[in-house]
Amino acid sequence: IQQDAQKLQEELESMEIEGKSDDEMVKVWISGNQLPLRVEVNENIVSAEKEKIEQNILEAIKKAHESSTTTMKERMNDLTGGLNLNLPGLDNNDS
Repeated sequence: IQQDAQKLQEELESMEIEGKSDDEMVKVWISGNQLPLRVEVNENIVSAEKEKIEQNILEAIKKAHESSTTTMKERMNDLTGGLNLNLPGLDNNDS
C-alpha cells in the first residue's frame, strides 16, 4: 500500500482540476492536492461590479476545491479498498 500511496501522491500533484463560475467568467485550476495553480479571467468581467467579480472568483475556487476533494477521496478509497482509515483532511462525513 505504501508504494501505491506514493504513486497516488505523485498523481495528485500532477493533476489539474478546473473550477469555474456559473457564468464562466472566472476559471481556477488546482492540483489534486489542492494547491492553486492558475486563474483565468474573461476580459469582459472588468465591466462587472466589484462584488460580482469577487463572487465569481470565490465560486470558481469553491468548485475547484470541491472537485479536488472528491477526486482525492475517490482515489484514496480505490487505494484502501474502501477501508475507513480516518486520514487527516479526508473526513468521510463531509461528502
